[in-house]
Amino acid sequence: MNARQLRFYSSVPHSCGYLPGNEAVSVFADPQEKMTASTYSRLIDLGFRRSGDYVYRPHCPTCHACLPARVNTELFVRNRSQERAWQRNRDITTSSREAKFNDEHFALYMRYIKHRHAGGGMDTTDPLRYEGFLLSRWSDTELVEFRHEGRLLAVAVTDVVQHGLSAFYTFFDPAETPRSLGVYAVLWQIAEARQRNLPWVYLGYFIQDCRKMSYKQQYQPLQVLRNSQWQPLETLPAQPAAALHREAESSIL
Repeated sequence: MNARQLRFYSSVPHSCGYLPGNEAVSVFADPQEKMTASTYSRLIDLGFRRSGDYVYRPHCPTCHACLPARVNTELFVRNRSQERAWQRNRDITTSSREAKFNDEHFALYMRYIKHRHAGGGMDTTDPLRYEGFLLSRWSDTELVEFRHEGRLLAVAVTDVVQHGLSAFYTFFDPAETPRSLGVYAVLWQIAEARQRNLPWVYLGYFIQDCRKMSYKQQYQPLQVLRNSQWQPLETLPAQPAAALHREAESSIL
């Protein structure tokens, strides 16, 4: 179905998961209509993201803090911290797997969630909920494995869209935190998109006042969708280096 033919529905107001005290509203593409990877490619350029099979974007009436973000793969240059993360993981091998349930992936996901997001509603032991969040029946999704000497360290759930790669979600072994695997996964996706001659890596939503989401400004040149136009992100006040390093490890993209 063409994106222009889709119907969209608004959610009821609910507590914002990023800015405490705020109410959030989302707009969803009609889940009864057939979604395709081609249609999603158009929608992601309009600021939409997927969660499982569902396609949504924030549509809060009084707040416009969530800005869709994408990095220019041709012009991107690693900063010093990112270069150190890149070199630190030169011993890692990568491979792409079919987007379907995998016991080894699920075990790693469970270790990651229990360590990083315990009590946050994502620490489920139900494989169906795991699949319902990460996988999709219609998207062109790759499960990129990062291994060291055969041992699985991280998985980057990556959607392939018409003009780039969408960094959907990354989870990794909590014992390997010093490797900065969250940072490395984004750097790998940027390098991979460039190798495929794809101009963009979509990083989800940038939120300046949310430390879990503001780290994305470290991937320059970054564009955000504001007033229906993609435009360069203005220079923002710098956060302390330690805070940026912590939030760069966030898997929420």
